[in-house]
Amino acid sequence: MKLQFLGATDTVTGSKYLIEHDKARVLVDCGLFQGYKLLRLRNWEAPPVKPSSIDAVILTHAHIDHSGYLPLLARQGFRGKVFCTPATYDLCRILLPDSGHLQEEEAEYANRHKLSKHKEALPLYTREDALRCLKLFHPIPYDKDWQPVPGLHARMTPSGHMAGSSFVRLDDGSRSILFSGDIGRPQDLMLKPPVQMDGADYLVVESTYGDRLHKNSDPLLELGKVINRTAARGGVVVIPAFAVGRAQSLLHCIHLLKAQGVIQDIPVYLNSPMAASAMQVYLKHKSELKLTPAECEAMAHTAHIVQSPEESRLLNARHGPMVIVAASGMATGGRVVHHLKAFAPDKRNTILFAGYQAGGTRGASIAGGAPTVRIFGEDVPIRAEVAMLDDLSAHADAGEIVSWLKGFKAPPRQTFITHGEPAAADAMRQRIERELRWNVHMPFYLETVTLR
Repeated sequence: MKLQFLGATDTVTGSKYLIEHDKARVLVDCGLFQGYKLLRLRNWEAPPVKPSSIDAVILTHAHIDHSGYLPLLARQGFRGKVFCTPATYDLCRILLPDSGHLQEEEAEYANRHKLSKHKEALPLYTREDALRCLKLFHPIPYDKDWQPVPGLHARMTPSGHMAGSSFVRLDDGSRSILFSGDIGRPQDLMLKPPVQMDGADYLVVESTYGDRLHKNSDPLLELGKVINRTAARGGVVVIPAFAVGRAQSLLHCIHLLKAQGVIQDIPVYLNSPMAASAMQVYLKHKSELKLTPAECEAMAHTAHIVQSPEESRLLNARHGPMVIVAASGMATGGRVVHHLKAFAPDKRNTILFAGYQAGGTRGASIAGGAPTVRIFGEDVPIRAEVAMLDDLSAHADAGEIVSWLKGFKAPPRQTFITHGEPAAADAMRQRIERELRWNVHMPFYLETVTLR
């Protein structure tokens, strides 16, 4: 068995791991590279492995950095099956067509404003490409054994990162390998904790927060403070939020804050049709949540859903106090970018980040203290308060990852650290070596290893 790292090395995006077993090829995750332009350009390069030679894809979860390359893979010749959990399939039915639509919008905008260095800007893939690739999906329930290719057994187990997220374990009878995907948090407000795994001969583990610990604070209290001090200024809280997972968590928190009387009953807007659709998926798969049926209903009705682009534009002319939750989570695109352009220059307002900001993204620039950011060809001043709410992160921190690893019945023969910026991945490597004394390796892009 061979393992090749086609992404998520020295970065938190582009997760793709190729397993070669006998003459078969299985790709675990199929994500887009995001962030720095040097990484994003990889999405446009010829794939390092011929897509038609891949027999199956297994997704750990639906986020675009794990699933977003699938429409292009299928357009380039992949005809195998895509395996994932039912909730992941339901979310991909929302995320992938939306991703294609955004690609088309960005290309059209670049052409209209003559921003492309090429004769004509083209989308990486289209909404139609995404819809076609969805025909390849084959949902598999949690904790069921199946064979993606003959002789290779697979099993998906809840990882607690988002609805449908899973650990993926592959076993050929002689050796096994476990892919962590993104590991959730044991005390998440909405999701049940990651299932403790027994381990495997080989492990590929994420390291998004490998160099830090989440603050030991109450996210409800912190969120309430941000909303209250912004409301006291008559300001607007703009929250760039991942449409799947984070947006739902935020609305649950805002409902609790209002119910407890911590914040006043100010208007709350969810400006993301995709987040509204994802809410319905969460309600459909509520067995994966900690919430009661009543809490699920309250979460779904906490915000006014902004439907049309015109309604979205009108929000920019409103005054606070109010809260706007809008995608995307790293402010790389979507409706939140228009809100940032409108509200970031006013010191009464607040930009609140509630998740990881990958290097090279607009969100990372703002969170890092940039005085201006480029939006639609203009340098927009950042005079608004900038706040962070890491405790709502759906990623386990370094301590939580190590605690999960300590539950393994035996050390893996080799542990591979991926899905982290270089500093975070190396910190994770050192901590595992120091505390667990495991054999650890940080793979490089396109590296191939033999699993004996």
